Amino acid sequence: MAFMEKPPAGKVLLDDTVPLTAAVEASQSLQSHTEYIIRVQRGISTENSWQIVRRYSDFDLLNSSLQIAGLNLPLPPKKLIGNMDREFIAERQRGLQNYLNVIMANHVLSNCELLKKFLDPNNYSANYTEIALQQVSMFFRSEPKWEVVEPLKDIGWRIRKKYFLMKIKNQPKERLVLSWADLGPDKYLSDKDFQCVIKLLPSCVHPYIYRVTFATASESSALLIRTFNEKGTLKDLIYKAKPKDPFLKKYCNPKKIQGLELQQIKTYGRQILEVLKFLHDKGFPYGHLHAANVMMDGNTCRLLDLENSLLGLPSFYRPYFTQFRKINTLESVDVHCFGHLLYEMTYGRPPDSVPVDSFPPAPSMAVVAVLESTLSCEACKNGMPTVSRLLQMPLFSDVLLTTSEKPQFKIPTKLKEALRVAKECIEKRLVEEQKQIHQHRRLTRAQSHHGSEEERKRRKILARKKSKRSAVENSEEQPAKLSSNNSGSGASSPLTSPSSPTPPSTAVEHAPL
Repeated sequence: MAFMEKPPAGKVLLDDTVPLTAAVEASQSLQSHTEYIIRVQRGISTENSWQIVRRYSDFDLLNSSLQIAGLNLPLPPKKLIGNMDREFIAERQRGLQNYLNVIMANHVLSNCELLKKFLDPNNYSANYTEIALQQVSMFFRSEPKWEVVEPLKDIGWRIRKKYFLMKIKNQPKERLVLSWADLGPDKYLSDKDFQCVIKLLPSCVHPYIYRVTFATASESSALLIRTFNEKGTLKDLIYKAKPKDPFLKKYCNPKKIQGLELQQIKTYGRQILEVLKFLHDKGFPYGHLHAANVMMDGNTCRLLDLENSLLGLPSFYRPYFTQFRKINTLESVDVHCFGHLLYEMTYGRPPDSVPVDSFPPAPSMAVVAVLESTLSCEACKNGMPTVSRLLQMPLFSDVLLTTSEKPQFKIPTKLKEALRVAKECIEKRLVEEQKQIHQHRRLTRAQSHHGSEEERKRRKILARKKSKRSAVENSEEQPAKLSSNNSGSGASSPLTSPSSPTPPSTAVEHAPL
């Protein structure tokens, strides 16, 4: 069976890309120090929240670890004298909240293992490098020709994916990279189909796909080996980074922000679109495009990590496209992610926020046209163009690609059907998450509007107007009743005073408009 209703035993259900939020709710002073009580929440549900207690020294340790990113983070300074004063503690609490807000607003920092361990120790207490080493060691027992040279510590952004520099014993000068990863929440292939597709990856040949040397999988993880490339990825080229450096050091605070030349943007963009079209035509799910997943081989881009969607790993840009209900297929996810990549190639940095209201000056208006079709408010609201449509746009339509390598990737019919069903399941989870976020946003907006000062004044004015109308109507109705009673009975009746005005209804005051 291609799709499993029950999650496989080795599948990690936790989605590491769901944003965490943290509120410093209170503080408590002990004999020699102060503890800060923090409410942490995963995603939009208040039910998925917990409390942690941290000292200032814990924040200081986190900040020291994050210094590798090269950012000047606003941690409140230490104070040795007077640090138990009530006013000082309140001021420091505000400062620590601001510190957390700055970190979590940074897309790279908010996904890093250091922050996850600080805010969610229950889910991130494991030593993933040690786990990976154990798995890799077991693999080497059956494949003794390989040998680990050194761990490539934190070169990627994923918490549960680790890398090792390798060599073949009888070819000691050749360097390779081994990647090991857990199965993620979007792994929907059966174990049998999963292992079959993973083992097909070395047979995939395409001028713009980076070759897999070896691939194998267990019931809980997968292991792939590729040739090590000294030049690194497209992101390394843009940020002028060293491939072996940690992800935070390479990409958080580049020394010089500079985009690529127009011809590079055109050529690289065309190559990446061609390989996306190839995968889409094959029915092979991807959904993991970003600049660090594009290897540079001379002047040629080669796509990496085709295994990610098979493993069920969430995308680097998932927190962005879950906000837009029209980006609800893996094809549209690829196009949206291409917009992020194109922005980075053009400006040398990621966009500050998405959707993008206005774009800085670019080397060509043709670049802006593609960016608007993938990252603008209108595009995110109405949906993405197809890869074929992007290839027809002026930025890419006149690019001539010369390659003699013929694409080959034969997927048996049975596995194609399994991939199709798995892709539908991935998209179903995406749509459900987008629906929940949309409903939460609408509810939050309605509550904010209902509680605003302007809205309260408007409701009071409407209530007063309704009260006056009721008073006038009652005043007009009472003489008419008296006249009717007098004429009907033929006898005189004592006069009664008109009814008092009806007081404003509390139901109107609080009713949603």
